[in-house]
Amino acid sequence: MDKQQKVFTALLVALRASDYDVYDGFLPPEGVPYPFIYLGESEQTEGLLKNGHQSTVYQTIHVYHNNPRARGTMSRIMAAVKQACYDITESESGIMLTGLSQQLLHDNSTSVPLMHGIVDVTYR
Repeated sequence: MDKQQKVFTALLVALRASDYDVYDGFLPPEGVPYPFIYLGESEQTEGLLKNGHQSTVYQTIHVYHNNPRARGTMSRIMAAVKQACYDITESESGIMLTGLSQQLLHDNSTSVPLMHGIVDVTYR
């Protein structure tokens, strides 16, 4: 299994252990209750070294809530997502968290205003 799949699988398992609904592969259908977590975009880059290569994996995790006044709830969910990311470090398989950033945006892509949290993580 390549590193991108290892990171994706580890995050999916960790996030599904939380108290929130987690989706992957595609956004859930209309009518799914909010809040939810969506394990989204993933990218892997390869750096060539003298004796091999080093992979870097970039993973984006989205959090959606349909109550713009629920900032505290969004903060708790995003903190749980970040903790799951911090907890995934496997020395045996070479997964190490090297960076994390977080954004909170207002999203008008549906008829109901949404809060959209984005957590971008980097693993080597």
